[in-house]
Amino acid sequence: MTSESDSDLILNVDDTEAARYAKTRILTRAGFRVIEAANGSDALDMAAAQRPMLVLLDVKLPDINGFEVCRMLKANPDTRHILVLQTSASYIGMGDKVRALEGGADNYLFEPIEPEELVANVRALLRLGRAEREMRATDQRKNEFLAMLAHELRNPLGPIRNAVELLAFMEPNASRIQETARNTILRQTDHMVRLIDDLLDVARISQGKINLRQEEVSLKEVVHAAVESARTLIDRYQHALQVVLPEGDVKLAGDSVRLAQIISNLLTNAAKFTPQKGQLALSAWRDGADVVIRVQDNGIGMSAQDTNSVFELFRQANHLPERARDGLGIGLALVKTLVEMHRGSVRVDSAGPGAGSSFEVRLPAKREAHASQPLVEAPQAEDNARHRILLVDDNVDAAEMLACLLEVQGNEVRKAHDGRSGIDAARRFLPHIVILDIALPDMTGFDVVKAMRDMDETAHALILALSGYGQEADKQQALAAGFNGHLTKPVSFEALEAIVREHFERAS
Repeated sequence: MTSESDSDLILNVDDTEAARYAKTRILTRAGFRVIEAANGSDALDMAAAQRPMLVLLDVKLPDINGFEVCRMLKANPDTRHILVLQTSASYIGMGDKVRALEGGADNYLFEPIEPEELVANVRALLRLGRAEREMRATDQRKNEFLAMLAHELRNPLGPIRNAVELLAFMEPNASRIQETARNTILRQTDHMVRLIDDLLDVARISQGKINLRQEEVSLKEVVHAAVESARTLIDRYQHALQVVLPEGDVKLAGDSVRLAQIISNLLTNAAKFTPQKGQLALSAWRDGADVVIRVQDNGIGMSAQDTNSVFELFRQANHLPERARDGLGIGLALVKTLVEMHRGSVRVDSAGPGAGSSFEVRLPAKREAHASQPLVEAPQAEDNARHRILLVDDNVDAAEMLACLLEVQGNEVRKAHDGRSGIDAARRFLPHIVILDIALPDMTGFDVVKAMRDMDETAHALILALSGYGQEADKQQALAAGFNGHLTKPVSFEALEAIVREHFERAS
């Protein structure tokens, strides 16, 4: 008897009472806890209710055959990790064993089964099951750690970024040295944010939590957003970038943010692997039902071995000798995943070290549709319109810096550092806009927004969630709770202005 066996529950499923009794007796003597079912329906119910480590499952059952029971167990998220050892009372062909294994069974045995063989197979599967559970638990802890790390890192980045932007407002005619220092801080802050987002994307991919917003996307707009995102790095290395797009606007079906991320990642990769003052080229064209996007550089190139592995997670080829390793080896792995999620493909070509590289993405173009009615242009809000803005954030530095920025823009600002103070301030101040942190010391931002929506003073205010957690699920949770929008720390002042402008334009 092993100590592991004492806690291992096994469900023995067989409609023949004598066979079921014999197998239960063998397993009980070996130290396992055993429960029994005589048909497929009972087996499914017991598996869902008691979550055994392993199901010993006969093929021939009176109601549902064992193949189907196995398939249903593996299809159910609550029971898919239960091990299944399929058995058959007679040898009915190798095809049945293949069918069982392809249906999700972890092993297949033909009866009669020697007691030692049954116990050995059960113990071997349980060892594998324990190892798999430990890996899942480790992976879950890793993902939770990455999310918490991102939250904690974003908190100090917010006031740093806001402080630098405030200095720019206060001293618009600063010296060249001061301007260089401010731009350096902003670039490095943005770089930190990109690294944090890449880490979180790894966690999302491993959990299958990346969801695409399917919409009609303009190729020109996607390329423009990607170039703007990569421009800082391209300019830092003084590269020349040539962009060639097809005449007219080609439409894609997909997620505009993720499509821009694909192209931006390819451009930043080209910039990092090309010596100073290099040549980069971004081109796109229609090819039948597809759109082809190509990013070329005259950089360090790569060997045939590197072209075969460059899209692997955490894989980094040799960098330029004068530069430290830049990034985590995540960007190109994200490119491949996101392209495939858009039902496309990506490949890389290089003539060898020193000969540059060419990355080519192929995506399905959106089918031509009837021309839509022109949009009615919304009336523009006054640029210098004043707003009463309430900031509720327990990070005093972050609230202070953002308040200063908003006041410089001509807004009237009040601050609170916990939920109850925020609610009281809202009653007195009657804010047009509330920027509300989710994690507060006395109550959650979700409780605060509910209270504010129930108050006449803020029932119709623009209330924005502020959080270090920026996954799509976090944003959807904020919207469902009553927020008008979600801001991820560190807050980009441009993004905040855009949300406010859009809201009041729509209201007008």
